[in-house]
Amino acid sequence: MARLVMKFGGTSVADLERIHRVARHVKREHDAGHQVAVVVSAMSGKTNELVGWVNEMPRVVGSDVPGFDAREYDSVVASGEQVTAGLLAIALQSMGVDARSWLGWQIPLRTDHAHGAARIAEIDGGNIIERMGETHGRQVAVVAGFQGISPDNRIATLGRGGSDTSAVALAAGIEADRCDIYTDVDGVYTTDPRMAPKAQRLDKVSYEEMLELASLGAKVLQVRSVELAMAYNVPTFVRSSFEDPDSIDSSEGATPPGTLICAEDQIVEQQTVTGIAYAKDEAQISLRRVADKPGIAAAVFGPLADAQVNVDMIVQNVSEDGSVTDMTFTVPAADLDKALSTLEKSHDEIGYEVVQSDPGMVKVSVVGMGMRSHAGVASTAFKALADKGINIRAITTSEIKISILIDGDYAELAVRTLHSVYGLDKS
Repeated sequence: MARLVMKFGGTSVADLERIHRVARHVKREHDAGHQVAVVVSAMSGKTNELVGWVNEMPRVVGSDVPGFDAREYDSVVASGEQVTAGLLAIALQSMGVDARSWLGWQIPLRTDHAHGAARIAEIDGGNIIERMGETHGRQVAVVAGFQGISPDNRIATLGRGGSDTSAVALAAGIEADRCDIYTDVDGVYTTDPRMAPKAQRLDKVSYEEMLELASLGAKVLQVRSVELAMAYNVPTFVRSSFEDPDSIDSSEGATPPGTLICAEDQIVEQQTVTGIAYAKDEAQISLRRVADKPGIAAAVFGPLADAQVNVDMIVQNVSEDGSVTDMTFTVPAADLDKALSTLEKSHDEIGYEVVQSDPGMVKVSVVGMGMRSHAGVASTAFKALADKGINIRAITTSEIKISILIDGDYAELAVRTLHSVYGLDKS
């Protein structure tokens, strides 16, 4: 039988009744003969509560010292997953399944020094593999997600959404046949069903497509988890935790509803366009009449990078005589004030004449592996949006995606238009 990693997010373990439902899902797979490891998030809302406590403590103390030790932040916020792992292990034991909870340092899952946003360096799944074997009665490992151990032997957390990354890393570390991501939706859709009611669930998506969709606004999976799945070729199955556990066939070869994220060569029929993603709360910044000379781009984007402002779409228009240029780019709307302040401090070095900004932008992206071999995909999008009177502010492309910046008021119309023009609303 298969070796599986099952991951359950915060909404799936939001209370004791839902944890019991999760235990039933796990027992179903265990009873079918599979070797099972489970990765859990904190109960819904718990991480926000813990972060709030950390941020509030200096004010309660009356401290004038800004900030706090990130290692203590990790110590506090990692406790949410510890609670869930223990409760799920208790639930499984009460149902007759041998189970043990594991924290990140017990595996161990080793990270770098970046407390609060650590990256996984290595994972040793030997202990878990041994306990999953027949000699230990196929014990179920219930692992607290979102956490590992740093080089200084302190708890280190992986950043928000890090439980997805934990699950895929564990799947790679124990050489699992599949990593099942249980969430509050039953798979990956051609676009957000709230924006386009005719959105269709996809049976399979390539790693490359899912990486683009996740990075461009799709909220189903955390980007780093998809990167890991692609790097280690971990088949990842997105499915719903809210289905009745007893109604699902877990026998070998069964295909429950969901979306498999896999290598491109496992997808027999590749559509030209796979999905439409969108990201709201984008801000556009334009620097007018900047001297067109070597080093200007570094003078603009270097200070922004130092200020931790993430720059996305970049468009440059050079004047007819080549002496000056207009430079336009996007940043998250939440970082707009920080970006403008940074640019103002660098005004003398950059030498722009005026800076303009607009916080109400949306980035809409067309994604599909089939774009590599089909011409006219971009022109189809541009014509469809033009027919709806939607003005395009900026465009960027890669081999398998086209991203278009538009005014935020047109987001829903643009998503529906593109979803329809590429035939994605047909089952």
